[in-house]
Amino acid sequence: MTFRLSAIALAFAAAFAASAAHAANAPNPPPVVRGPEHGTLIIAGGGKLGPEILGRFIQLAGGKDSEIVVIPTAGGEAKYGADCDCLKIFQALGATHLTVLHTTDRKEADSDAFVAPLKRARAVWFVGGRQWHLVDSYLGTKTEAEIHNLLARGGVAGGTSAGASIQASYMVRGARSGNDVVMAPGYEQGFSLITGAAVDQHVTARHREGDLDAVVTKHPDLLGIGIDQSTAIEVKHEGFKVLGVGHVFIHDGREQPNGGHYYLLGAGDGFNLATLTPSEKR
Repeated sequence: MTFRLSAIALAFAAAFAASAAHAANAPNPPPVVRGPEHGTLIIAGGGKLGPEILGRFIQLAGGKDSEIVVIPTAGGEAKYGADCDCLKIFQALGATHLTVLHTTDRKEADSDAFVAPLKRARAVWFVGGRQWHLVDSYLGTKTEAEIHNLLARGGVAGGTSAGASIQASYMVRGARSGNDVVMAPGYEQGFSLITGAAVDQHVTARHREGDLDAVVTKHPDLLGIGIDQSTAIEVKHEGFKVLGVGHVFIHDGREQPNGGHYYLLGAGDGFNLATLTPSEKR
């Protein structure tokens, strides 16, 4: 009897080990990536942005007379006013109804009075800087909630540099110590305007071509999207298209001929978020 029990136990252990080995070697399921159910995102990689990006943002907002909220908080300064330099890029394209929204006080960011401009607006833009400032001020507050509500009304949210990375569900380069830290515990959650993705910026200019490889290796449930300067993606629920003059780097965890886990998209290229594959130029 003792021998039979031992044999059964050994057989069970062998079967369990084989099952565990099979599970360990099984490919990870592909990421589930989604843009906003309603509305549009403009996610830009920093640098000088041309009218094909900013003009498109204003067009999606409803035109030059639409109400646009500009959030410069990533810049880290204590005060911004109606004369903020952050408004000039929109004023140069004829935008007339611009509101600066900024605080470093989470209690204020969680108040009805502070978010009132977002309730009226058709568009919101996140200026560049350091994304941890945006996390400290707005993550989990009524401000973040109203940004989602703005999109649900069919509006547009956009941003550049830090204002690009904050839009993803996984936020890269959030460390207070410096933006050379790609994965920073405590600062890895963004606003989740696009989910199942991590967004990097300034890629070619700062030699970040392969940096998202480590992110998708550690988090295979994510798609890595790196964006060059003067380049953006226009994101809807089902996919995005590339705007501007540079490249977008798609990190999907699969080995590519370049030795990394990414490939390139250029201006006019589309990408299907349901199939995670490039689509025809639009």
